Amino acid sequence: MRMKSSAVSQSVFLDRAKHPSHPVAKAVARFFLAGIVAVLAFSTPALANPKYAGIVVDAKTGKVLYGDSADALRYPASLTKMMTLYLTFEALEAGRISKSTRVPFSKNAAKEPPSKLGVRAGQSLTVEQAILSLVTRSANDAATALAELLGGSEQRFARMMTNKARALGMTRTTYRNAHGLPNSEQLTTARDQARLGLALRQHFPQYYDYFSTRSFRFGKQTIGNHNRLLGNVRGVDGIKTGYTRASGFNLVTSAQRDGRSIVAVVMGGTSGAARDAHMRKLVAKYMPDASRRGSGNLIAQTPAAPIAVADTGTQAAALKLPHEGPVPDFRYSGEAAGSVEMAYAETKPASDNPVLSGKIAPNTLDAQSAKLAQQPATSSDVDAQITNSVAKAGAAAEAEARAEATAMPQGWVIQVGATPDRQQAVTLLDNAKEKGGKVLRDAKPFTVAFGSGSAQVYRARFGGFGDQDKAINACRFLKKRGFACWASQQ
Repeated sequence: MRMKSSAVSQSVFLDRAKHPSHPVAKAVARFFLAGIVAVLAFSTPALANPKYAGIVVDAKTGKVLYGDSADALRYPASLTKMMTLYLTFEALEAGRISKSTRVPFSKNAAKEPPSKLGVRAGQSLTVEQAILSLVTRSANDAATALAELLGGSEQRFARMMTNKARALGMTRTTYRNAHGLPNSEQLTTARDQARLGLALRQHFPQYYDYFSTRSFRFGKQTIGNHNRLLGNVRGVDGIKTGYTRASGFNLVTSAQRDGRSIVAVVMGGTSGAARDAHMRKLVAKYMPDASRRGSGNLIAQTPAAPIAVADTGTQAAALKLPHEGPVPDFRYSGEAAGSVEMAYAETKPASDNPVLSGKIAPNTLDAQSAKLAQQPATSSDVDAQITNSVAKAGAAAEAEARAEATAMPQGWVIQVGATPDRQQAVTLLDNAKEKGGKVLRDAKPFTVAFGSGSAQVYRARFGGFGDQDKAINACRFLKKRGFACWASQQ
């Protein structure tokens, strides 16, 4: 009797489930829908979380090992501070500031909301303390103070940031502030953030170690790093976390082990723990796919095209207009790199900025250098590798690449530019050799062809440096004489 009753109950249940409006049918539908969502969440993060975007790039070859919504616009949150630090490192390298330079805090900087150091208006800290506070606590007040020091005002510094983003090939990134606090116009992509992470590693190896700082002392405080993967995932050496409600939980990670190297980006995580867990999986899964070969010179600076800095159509030339705050009385005449990283035009009167006064020599480049400055590394040189759209193929090309790699000087090398014409690259090397004096006396000049057809460029490099310090010192010397330069290990 019970069996019959049970059978009747099942029949009634199934009969009711046939009607979409019946509660039983709705419950069944919800059950199956939850199962489908769970499967999609496990397989494709972007389908389960519309804020998600991710990418993993082989840092030696530029090959994209993984991508999901990598070119979709997202809010950077505190990943913004990576660009603030890029411009800070650039100013350090150019000699415009030093690690001990004092960074004053204005009322504007002091009132920024947390995370912050809590420095009062009128007080100051050193550039190095500001760098460490951005890397660890992600201090918004220190980011604004650095912006005002380097740009004269936060608004002007944001335009400098966007202009530099274009120069690095970050075509979909726009900055409106130096810290990453909510602004609907401050946008980026996972691919652009990977590009910036690679640029920080490549262009500033002498400063990149800051990103691996686990903690630092500030007054009576011991400030720890928000990046929980440091020290917990083998090979991870940085880079930066970020979070706002609009962005979700973001993380850019650099990892190097067993001769392989990657930069990975996760944006829009639903929590810090979920973001970190996903990044762990990406590192574990794609690190073995990364190459042990490749120079790692993936991000060359390119001339920054004029950009709109507001809806009014104001162009990048607005950087030359008067603005608030103590600023140098020289102006940027270009932020190109390749042949010449940055040139300055002298104006009068002399600067009253105590930090920057007298630090920059006037532009003394000869006509040939100025001509070459107009032909720096092209956007193809940047984009071809990171998108893997221009690659040598076939056995013959592989043999050519192996022969080229064998002929190149190994160890530490420096690059001073890239141009579509080989003879111009040779001329640039000759000019750098003449201006380089003792630092290039024993260096071996050589060119490296990259790409093919209209996308081919020739990279102008010097090899023969015994260690990283010698290569970096050579770059510092050349930069003071108007050349772009960065060091890397072959």
